[in-house]
Amino acid sequence: MSNSNSPLSNCAHSNCSGTIEDGYCNVCGMSAPKSSAKSSAAIAPPSSLSQKTGILGNDLSHNMSRANSGVLSRRSGLGVLGSLGSGISSSVTGSSTGTRRSSVSSRSSRKKLGAGLITLPDLPSTAPEDVLLAEAVVPEHKRFCSNCNHALKREFGFCPKCGVKFSFVASLKSGDRVAGQYEVKGAIAFGGLGWVYLGFDLTLSRYVVLKGLLNTEDASSAAVAVAEKQFLASVKHANIVGIYNFVNHNGEGFIIMEYVGGKTLKDIRKERGILPVAEAIAYIHRVLGAFSYLHSQGLVYCDFKLDNMLIEGDDIKLIDLGGVRRIDDPEGDIYGTVGYTAPEAGEGPTVVTDLYTVARTLLILVCAVKGFTKELQYKLPSPQDEPLFAQQESLYRFLLRATATDPNARFQSADEMADQLLGILREVVANDRNSPCPSTSNLFSGDRLSYLIKSALDPILVDAQQVPLALMEQNDVALREIVGAMSITDAQQRSERLAEITKQYPQSTGAQLQSVDFWFTPELSSKIEPLLQIVEKIDPWEWRVTWNRGRTALLNGKSKDAIVHFDRVYTDLPGELAPQLALALALEQNKDYSEAIFYYQRVLQTNPDYPTAAFGRARCHMALQTKELGQRDAAVEALKQIPPTSSLYIRSQAQAIQTWTSNETTSPNIQDLVAASKIMDQLSLQGLERYQLMYALFNNALQIVQKNPQMATSTTKVMNRPLTQPEMQMGLESVLRSMAHLSEGNEKIRLVDEANRVRPMSSR
Repeated sequence: MSNSNSPLSNCAHSNCSGTIEDGYCNVCGMSAPKSSAKSSAAIAPPSSLSQKTGILGNDLSHNMSRANSGVLSRRSGLGVLGSLGSGISSSVTGSSTGTRRSSVSSRSSRKKLGAGLITLPDLPSTAPEDVLLAEAVVPEHKRFCSNCNHALKREFGFCPKCGVKFSFVASLKSGDRVAGQYEVKGAIAFGGLGWVYLGFDLTLSRYVVLKGLLNTEDASSAAVAVAEKQFLASVKHANIVGIYNFVNHNGEGFIIMEYVGGKTLKDIRKERGILPVAEAIAYIHRVLGAFSYLHSQGLVYCDFKLDNMLIEGDDIKLIDLGGVRRIDDPEGDIYGTVGYTAPEAGEGPTVVTDLYTVARTLLILVCAVKGFTKELQYKLPSPQDEPLFAQQESLYRFLLRATATDPNARFQSADEMADQLLGILREVVANDRNSPCPSTSNLFSGDRLSYLIKSALDPILVDAQQVPLALMEQNDVALREIVGAMSITDAQQRSERLAEITKQYPQSTGAQLQSVDFWFTPELSSKIEPLLQIVEKIDPWEWRVTWNRGRTALLNGKSKDAIVHFDRVYTDLPGELAPQLALALALEQNKDYSEAIFYYQRVLQTNPDYPTAAFGRARCHMALQTKELGQRDAAVEALKQIPPTSSLYIRSQAQAIQTWTSNETTSPNIQDLVAASKIMDQLSLQGLERYQLMYALFNNALQIVQKNPQMATSTTKVMNRPLTQPEMQMGLESVLRSMAHLSEGNEKIRLVDEANRVRPMSSR
């Protein structure tokens, strides 16, 4: 019934006896004819996406017509590269000099939700008939023409803009029996492709879901349903809703699907608001296994969003396969949702456009994004606008890469994306629990410091050799030959063999990259760049090129260049700790000690099996040591993060004693020496190195009581000796004689003379 005060008029369309109500004919459904000038105007081309309201108030979803920032800083949001006048804009804009494509890995752990790192409360399964809608009606604000995207007021009729017939009326009601097997219980939802009904399989005695067409007059949607009949029944995966059957009823097609209780991510997001980062990552990490499966079958999901992932019990299901199509189908319709869909998706969905929607779904789970479907439709909020990104740098870099403008700059497979997301989850959980979550990288070697230290007291300084090595690409065409070459012990012969392999396999990048280490000295490093340029021509997206440029820059003391290169790899591989460790080393070399401390600590907190980070953080704290700002305790605290199981544990304890007794910036006090003495008592280090540490202890203590006799006391002890001048002298004398016993020649004579000099007068 019309609610207009305007008089009724007859429909002017030929052979129609209807009257106009609210601007539409009540018989043919067409709008009232407009002026000749307007009626002769060309119809605008269909928009790429049609609209419907969702969690953001403007969740745009339907058929896409075939016609149709500087790097993050934890505090300022300006970032390391921002402070250097550069940035990662190249990766966001898709420049080939930006981030590098990382290798595909299928080893990501997806055995259960959260990969066993976190425990999420089980969501009870919803009783099937509790989900029935009270009334099967599509609200007016969610009615749009699937052909031209025009908003529609009526439930059925013809689009006033393009004339396509439409209907949003549910075609099934409670009690209907479909195909003689499925009894309809009622409607439970509506979506971009059709009504969804709850049914009961009378043959197998189980609840099922029947998905029909939202717009029963839409031939395009009907074609999609027919296509589903041909291949969706073969989709079998634990995290994808099962397709049981495809039937026809009164000329309409229905997909018969598995009923899954629980809640969608959209429901959870509405009820709880922004989710904890670890929980959101756990959900998205899990669903990537389903995407990996679909892609391996040559299928793309197309329209992933909050609505399409359901949580039940302790696992998830990817639901609503209505938009799934074959990757190689040039004629299939394209479905997507504004705010989620990649800018190039209208040209045809791909694996990369699928992964773009996954990243955008993660974004909306952890942030309240204003302008998600408008000004931020293809962008991220900045760290200045979104505090979470200033706190979760690795997550921000992950989203930057996953939503980069250039598809080549994004993750290229679901497995690759999942591997990096799992690394970020480890980092987040380690921070939340203040407990490590170590793992072994698929892309980098482990910590290299233990291979570089020869003595328990060798000084440990910034060294490019401490940067982890990039592991070889496992699908390199010359992999077997390269592995054989690397087993050659003679470095020159190994280099010659690698050179032969590069000639034999010109498309292999592995041989050139493995040759880098032969030239990895300041004197020979000029030979490295030509090798990297060869690799870059073969594969412009090989991240190992940037990695080795960073290593070479650090080797030659070009810290600013090293920062740029390592920062790019960090954005490309945001779930890896090696880029953060390398970035910290470069920052330290550049004397950006506070920034270096931050990255060193993040690496240590996540995985203490990187002792390089502990020694680096300790060095940086000591570099900041002044009379006004004592940092010895922080330096020692960093060294304590190396576990007793580490091969460098004794070295870390020795370094702690050296830290307490260091005179490089300020002299230690009595409390420092007492703390060092306690460590010394427990240190299982023998020989000359032990006596050298004891010498530093007694010598510092002696200087203190000699300069400040009032500080002498028998209650405070250093190496079990009362803190008095005679006791410190006797302790020092004993140590010097022990050192002389282990020395020869002039050094032995010098130590004996020194022992005689420091001996208390009463003992002479």
